Amino acid sequence: MARKGERRLVIVSNRLPVVMEHNDTGWFVRPSSGGLVTALAPVLRDRGGIWIGWPGTSSEIDLTEPLAIGTRTAGYSLKPVSLTPQEVQNFYFGFANEVIWPLFHDLQGSCNFDPDYWATYQEVNFKYAEVTAETAGKGDYIWVHDYHLMCLGRALRQLGVNSLIGFFLHIPFPPLDIFLKLPWRFQILRALLEFDLIGLQTLRDYRNFLQCIRAVIKDVRVQLNGRIATIRFGERGLRVGAFPISIDYKAFAREAVSEEVTERSRHIHEELPKRHIVLGVDRLDYTKGIPHKLDAFRRLLTQHPELREQITLVQVVVPSRETIPKYQDLKMEIERMVGEINGLFTVWGWAPIIYIFRSLDRDELIAYYRASEIALVTPLKDGMNLVSKEFCASSVEEECVLILSEFAGAAAQLQNGALLVNPYDTELVADAIHRAFSMNRVDRKYRMHKLRKKIRENDVFHWVDSFLKAAIGRDLHEFPPLEDYLPQVELDAVSYRGETAAQDFLQGAS
Repeated sequence: MARKGERRLVIVSNRLPVVMEHNDTGWFVRPSSGGLVTALAPVLRDRGGIWIGWPGTSSEIDLTEPLAIGTRTAGYSLKPVSLTPQEVQNFYFGFANEVIWPLFHDLQGSCNFDPDYWATYQEVNFKYAEVTAETAGKGDYIWVHDYHLMCLGRALRQLGVNSLIGFFLHIPFPPLDIFLKLPWRFQILRALLEFDLIGLQTLRDYRNFLQCIRAVIKDVRVQLNGRIATIRFGERGLRVGAFPISIDYKAFAREAVSEEVTERSRHIHEELPKRHIVLGVDRLDYTKGIPHKLDAFRRLLTQHPELREQITLVQVVVPSRETIPKYQDLKMEIERMVGEINGLFTVWGWAPIIYIFRSLDRDELIAYYRASEIALVTPLKDGMNLVSKEFCASSVEEECVLILSEFAGAAAQLQNGALLVNPYDTELVADAIHRAFSMNRVDRKYRMHKLRKKIRENDVFHWVDSFLKAAIGRDLHEFPPLEDYLPQVELDAVSYRGETAAQDFLQGAS
């Protein structure tokens, strides 16, 4: 636990950084593998901080013991927020993933603007605010993450929390003409103005946000100062900036040369001898452009028959939201295309696509990164995309090529070393794969060396430092590791502080 008088980082996100699983002996936890966890876990570890979020289970289940064990393993305290099944349905599957997720990825045709979703979204944000208010100390810095909790700052102010509160949006922020389609555009922007610092992934997102603020909120004043803007609204003042998220570069590079990863990587190549491995690693989601990628690979094999039996696409799809019909349909479409392409081109001893539908453990993932000559990262739109950075950090021989969608946030940082493509242009993507396959060793090493240097200099600790310097004028050293860290977690039932505050919050947002 934190020493008296020390400032702590309090992270608040939709989910805790662990996955709850059940077997014959009861409930247990394992680390989550999401991008947010990959970025923040090494930062928060052993600093006496707190992570607040939903554990992913029913509120009736007693998670005291497994979360206490998870706390000791993680190196920071885990504080759960209880949600009912109906709240999960309307808040997470509803508003977050049927409204904000498609809209902010420029896919407004997939939105379902159900008013019940909006009502539950506000109620759940208030519930997170109550847990945060009860947990955070006066000197702690509260850092809220992502689109699920855009109203949390306003709810915390309603509860009388005067601490500094930061917010970071991990997905893109849409341009004005798309954002205006949101029925609750004013309420969302007004709630965001209650944070003290808003961080976005890229300068494009930063400009889009400021344009929306100017158009939607009356009497707002924006003062630009380089990559940081100051917004004045009534008596409130806050800052907005672009802070591209990253990874723990040294950890990936170190694990890539470990004995276990090296051995796994060697086995992968033994199974695919004398072949270029093209690697795709994507979560099951319609924004990742997996069918477009498969179509591009089909075009490659059709237009360049000489590459058959010399190249193999290893496509890893990480399961996600499989209970949602749209995601079930996407999975079926991917599997249909993989079967069709393999049926067209497979010969004895060679299949063009190896399809893996499961999560990979960290060592296995890094082994695939290291074994692959080409990474094909082609989302239709992405806030950042950390797979591209993980691939480069793990490519210690530097004899590989990154093909990257120009619509990924990472493209702004990696454009000088990657081959940038429009994922909708499948012929262009096929040409890029052919170019990567044909690229000589010197060019590959030159490009990958530049990419790795860029990521090394702008790793996750640089991201946190840049955000905290803008937030509190200090960097991560303000939260030093604790020498005798003995994490403790309070797991008392979450209850409302009072109906009055809740009603004030909901009425003010309507």
